[in-house]
Amino acid sequence: MDPITNPYAPGAGTQPPELAGREALREAVRIAIARLRLGRPAKSMILVGLRGVGKTVLLERMRLDAEKEGIHTLRIETPESRSLPALLAPQLRLALLRLSRVESAKEYAQQGLRALAGFATALKVKFGDIEVGLDLEPEPGLADNGDLEGDLTALLEQVGVAAREAKTALVMCIDELQYVQEEELSALISALHRCALDRLPVSLIGAGLPQLRGKAGSAKSYAERLFDYPEVGPLSESDAATALVKPAEEEGVSYEPQAVQEIIRHTRGYPYFLQEWGKHAWDVATKSPITLADVRLAAREAIAALDESFFRVRFDRLTPGEKRYIRAMAELGPGPHRSGDIAALLGREVTSLAPTRSNLINKGMIYSPSHGDTAFTVPLFDEFMKRSMPQQDWRHTEQE
Repeated sequence: MDPITNPYAPGAGTQPPELAGREALREAVRIAIARLRLGRPAKSMILVGLRGVGKTVLLERMRLDAEKEGIHTLRIETPESRSLPALLAPQLRLALLRLSRVESAKEYAQQGLRALAGFATALKVKFGDIEVGLDLEPEPGLADNGDLEGDLTALLEQVGVAAREAKTALVMCIDELQYVQEEELSALISALHRCALDRLPVSLIGAGLPQLRGKAGSAKSYAERLFDYPEVGPLSESDAATALVKPAEEEGVSYEPQAVQEIIRHTRGYPYFLQEWGKHAWDVATKSPITLADVRLAAREAIAALDESFFRVRFDRLTPGEKRYIRAMAELGPGPHRSGDIAALLGREVTSLAPTRSNLINKGMIYSPSHGDTAFTVPLFDEFMKRSMPQQDWRHTEQE
């Protein structure tokens, strides 16, 4: 069939043609933001889940939903190398400039811009990557103490007052939140807590890997009461079928039921994998309906594409010792696995492998679903590791 009209969209954060199975989460966020706008209490939300479940896509759709309702939003992706203040400052400036155009909020927004000037000036020494245009001179004593927690709280309070006077809200949409340093995450949580206590319309919709729940709790003990942590997982069989079949139907193409079942079996309902398999099944098929034979013929291309575009970019970041560790995990199966079982397979003591395990957690490759357990953050990574390191002597135990 014509590859130009192929409806599927595999890609990092690319919006799929059909966002199936996420309606309840979108509605929960819509209600929370609407309550916030009215000055009523509403929890912030952090979406947690493995790679490939569509957290980034869902976060962006929620942001666009909010913008359509007149809500001011920030869109931030947290890289490992940038500080949170550096990411927030220019986005908050844009929000305050927008709010300053609303007559009822103009004075408060300008006060917020003064607070931002003080914030950036005071913290630039500590966080050398802060770069933001200053529209007004700082006001002495306003968000300029050089203490991140206090200054960020003062800044968000000023933004919250401006948003309240404009009869709107500010929602910070932050992806890959697990990469925020603990001190910076603690400051953000503290600032959001103060805004919640003051009934100011400032909220966070974040997204990150499963370890984010524990990291937020370590940063501030009250984080579990400040946030809801909905888990974003693979799609149910019916939702996975909808995500696969509906885009094709809109192009006048159907699937044999067995073909749909085969793709769901391979992908286990993970949205990114569904898009990749759908794309290759479409390209292989010569006519409608797409058959089981088409799907089986497309299997090699789909797996190769996932290996190169999804799995290997993560694999290539690892040291030899880290690769051996996760290869041992793969040998044990999908997981989760006890740390002692992994160590035994490698012929090592658990304590000697603790730094390797910690590095893998920091790189977002694994997480600990419960004490002493270890699991992949990337679905089907065990199968990829067996394909990538099938014959190597990954059990050898020399120190790196």
